Amino acid sequence: MKGTVDTRPSLMRDQASSFDVARIVRELSGMIGARARKAYQPHYEQIVIRLRPTGTPSSDLVIVRGKRLYLSQRDRPMPSQPSQFAMVLRKHMNNSRLIAVEQLGFDRIIEMTFEHGSGRLYLIIELFRDGNVLLLDENKVIIQPLTHAKYASRTLKRGVEYVAPPSAVDPRDMNREMLNELLDDSQEDLIRTLAARGNLGRIYGSAVCASAGIPEKIPANSLDDVQRDNLESAISSLLDELIESKGSKMWFDEEKAIKIWDEATDIPSRDEAASGITEISPIQLDYLDEKLMVEIPSLCDGYDYSFGAYDAAAFIRREEEKLIDSGEDDQVQQAKLDRRAIQQKTAIDKFIARSAISQELGKAIQENWSHVEEIMMQFKQAIEQDTWQDVAKKVRSVVWIDRLDPKKQTFVAFLPDEEGEPGASITLEVNKSVHQNAQRYFEYAQTQKDKAKGAENALLNTRQSHAKEEKRIAKDVAAGKVRFAKRSKRFWFEKHRWAMLPGGHLLIGGRDAKGNDAIVKKHLTSNDIYVHADLHGAPSCSLKLKDGFSAISGMSNMPEGVVSLQIVQNLGEGCEDARDLDETIHAEAAQIATCWSRAWGSGGAAATAFHVRPSQVSKKTESGESLGRGSFVVRGTRNWHRNLPLEIGIGICVINGIPLPICGTPKTISEHFPRWAKISAGQEKKESVANRIAKSTGLAQDDVLSALPPGNCSVEDYNLIGS
Repeated sequence: MKGTVDTRPSLMRDQASSFDVARIVRELSGMIGARARKAYQPHYEQIVIRLRPTGTPSSDLVIVRGKRLYLSQRDRPMPSQPSQFAMVLRKHMNNSRLIAVEQLGFDRIIEMTFEHGSGRLYLIIELFRDGNVLLLDENKVIIQPLTHAKYASRTLKRGVEYVAPPSAVDPRDMNREMLNELLDDSQEDLIRTLAARGNLGRIYGSAVCASAGIPEKIPANSLDDVQRDNLESAISSLLDELIESKGSKMWFDEEKAIKIWDEATDIPSRDEAASGITEISPIQLDYLDEKLMVEIPSLCDGYDYSFGAYDAAAFIRREEEKLIDSGEDDQVQQAKLDRRAIQQKTAIDKFIARSAISQELGKAIQENWSHVEEIMMQFKQAIEQDTWQDVAKKVRSVVWIDRLDPKKQTFVAFLPDEEGEPGASITLEVNKSVHQNAQRYFEYAQTQKDKAKGAENALLNTRQSHAKEEKRIAKDVAAGKVRFAKRSKRFWFEKHRWAMLPGGHLLIGGRDAKGNDAIVKKHLTSNDIYVHADLHGAPSCSLKLKDGFSAISGMSNMPEGVVSLQIVQNLGEGCEDARDLDETIHAEAAQIATCWSRAWGSGGAAATAFHVRPSQVSKKTESGESLGRGSFVVRGTRNWHRNLPLEIGIGICVINGIPLPICGTPKTISEHFPRWAKISAGQEKKESVANRIAKSTGLAQDDVLSALPPGNCSVEDYNLIGS
């Protein structure tokens, strides 16, 4: 998928077993007493619940439906608008306290109990099949499921009491008598018996076999008493280690990978080293090489090491999948065509298969004409004498008839096989003759053949479109163009002027009086700083401490010189206030603020600006004075920046999968973006400059126009526009 590096270890299983769930539950118990803060759904496959223990940093409970859950403190982009399910979780769980975490039996089901002023809530996390997350009230009635589902033994929908699936075998309760019964009743080999019927799973079934010294492929019912003693002891030891051990273990594919892991000192380098991880486990796995194993603090850490980078990019994947649906992006448009071709080819195969089956059944009816005619005659006589309901009860004892449908006036009969026993089933209409029933199958077969021909023509058109799309993409990439995305929603900061400063920090400024009010009231927190040009009517600007951008590597089919970024909210590490940032960041923020002001068109070569603490900015005036919309009073000492050059840099990037122009000072833009241009005050209209940049880069002209300063420009090109 374009835009996101798939960081999942290719050799690593991504689904938790019952053993893993048991350990995760024990680790989550350490969070008892924590308060549930916000809930998010960055992707349809993932739920994130922020838990904040008293006196310690908050952790994200990451739930990947049907696969895994773990605690993580990794930074992850989140959607600006919560999903309906996330809203329900927030409404009911906000500020509730976690009081219990349990595993239901030895299944892959976790029950988390939360308490608040109105009573208790239960969060059920199912990690089997496609997975589910359900919020229950204090009576165990479902408030909201992530996915509505209906099974043979239970229904998962709003307003229905939650019922857990039938319990599997709990190996913790297995005694020798139960083990003997399990082995003696099995017709499978030992590993399959332990994995499925013993509920150990293949990983831990293999561990038990290795510990007991018994071959995995030996028939389960052939074990002698000594082997059964060893097997019982191995299972008991494995369960004891699961309960008593504290840390977990992680295996790599080779010793070189362990060396790379040991040398990794930060999250990015560990994420790169994680590609060598092949297994994580809360216990020792004797069938794996101990030389390739490293100790880790917890199983949650193991999951975060293995899948954290991939799971943290869930929101980015969701945004890219939206582009697939809209078909506006290059690579995703091709993916759409590929998918359509596969679907059409599958449809053709289905049509041909249905046609062949129907044709064969029509022939079979003709070949067994007398048999079918006799069944139909007897059935007609039966329904003439009794009702359909009475006949339905009687035919249960007739081997040649399966079931009836009184509404459709049909019944299902069997044709004899080569041994004269009931074989293939056919549906017969009572009011039609044998010939008419056979003809009905032949007509259906012809219909499916016609559909197959239509699908083949559609497939040909798809392949032609695919070839055209490949040529277009190759042409755009060769020309250095990206394809702009038609978006229904924009990033929150695009409502304002915005720029990137050193370290990836975000600077935002108001576009008008209303925007100035929004900047100060909504986007100027106590740890940001307020920046303003020393001119009346200049935009109010906020230098964000935490918000900004970081680079992503590994983008595929990206034109040369285009940088990929993701939105982050964890910048300014080690700083509690934006005033503690390097002075060059303050100076560059001041320079951008002056470029966004009317100083740009004044004809001057330099300007002045200042920055202050947010607490120095106020709407309150002295008695008898008033302020207009978008104006503020600044009190106290100001930090001045003088002789600021009136020039900006503009580069091309992809932010969370969206191609956009990005501005900053020429120094910062030139250091981070290979293709860029320096913009100074000049004689060329900004609309003309935006048009030239848009044509040469493929960006939307409106996006480029919004990134340019407010006035005529002069362009000094550094491979952004080209010839």
